[in-house]
Amino acid sequence: MSYQKPKFRHPDLPVNELGYTKADYEGSLSTLCAGCGHDSISGSIIKACHELSIPPHKIAKLSGIGCSSKTPTYFLGKSHGFNSVHGRMPSVATGAAMANRDLMYLGVSGDGDTASIGMGQFAHVVRRNLNMVYIVMNNGCYGLTKGQDSATADEGSTSKKGDPTMFPGIDLAGLALELGATFVARSFSGDKEQLIPLIKAAMTHRGFALIDVVSPCVTFNNNSGSSKSYEFVRDHAEATGTVDFVPMRDEIKTRYPAGSTHEVTLHDGSVIRLHKTAEHLDPFSRVSAMRVMNEHKLKGDILTGLIYLDKNSQELHEVMQTSQKPLNELAEDDLCPGNRLLKNINAALR
Repeated sequence: MSYQKPKFRHPDLPVNELGYTKADYEGSLSTLCAGCGHDSISGSIIKACHELSIPPHKIAKLSGIGCSSKTPTYFLGKSHGFNSVHGRMPSVATGAAMANRDLMYLGVSGDGDTASIGMGQFAHVVRRNLNMVYIVMNNGCYGLTKGQDSATADEGSTSKKGDPTMFPGIDLAGLALELGATFVARSFSGDKEQLIPLIKAAMTHRGFALIDVVSPCVTFNNNSGSSKSYEFVRDHAEATGTVDFVPMRDEIKTRYPAGSTHEVTLHDGSVIRLHKTAEHLDPFSRVSAMRVMNEHKLKGDILTGLIYLDKNSQELHEVMQTSQKPLNELAEDDLCPGNRLLKNINAALR
């Protein structure tokens, strides 16, 4: 069996502003199980990057260990990449981002990689507000080691074997809100119409952007008793509102009442339908987001869509006032300030 993609592509494939086709953002053929939700997420990342016209060489993709962490092989084959050890992707991303602020950092992780062995690193990358997109492919089990429950498996949810989960599951979106994340969203791998705009919005956000994506494991956790199965998510997902992403252009203004839908014509002539959420749900209020998430959790529903956005986010480089130049572009004069300045620094430390 060959795992090589054919190089031939239709000559009339649509191109973005850079002249790239969607194929320029693809990777190798996936070796994941047929029907795996992770492949749908990979496809959404490809489409989002193509439509945003991001140069592939300006993206660095990072991952840890697990089925989810294999997926960077399957998208952005012309981008920078680093596959770290289990649970340690956040520290690698932090080091890379502090060294080169000109790249866009896309971290891909799983529920085991983040909520178990990587929990400590996840907590600190959130609170530091590192400028990166962090996508969790959340299936509630360890697919590489035959389906044991992960830390995000919901209490009472049953595995393929039939044993119910004994402990409460960790809600990564809720935890990120508590830790100070400036962009929090949740989606479903089978809902690309919602997921792609969320990825676009996360990529344009300055600061830490978490997207927790429920992505069913078709082999070990897609049974009727699982709260991470396709059937359960489709029956219990409730979106915060209709999601779309509008690139930065001249401002378009509109007014319409809460709870209603309104059509807006964009610069290119296309039309989007905006749905304003009810007044009690404010995605720009951390307290409101936490309250609404808890309300849906108590009802047994899964809240999806954009949950929280901090419009005044200050990412780590801004907080620490680091060099505007990437470290690999600093010359000797930049790195050696001279004897007089060094004396002043030493005097200030006495």
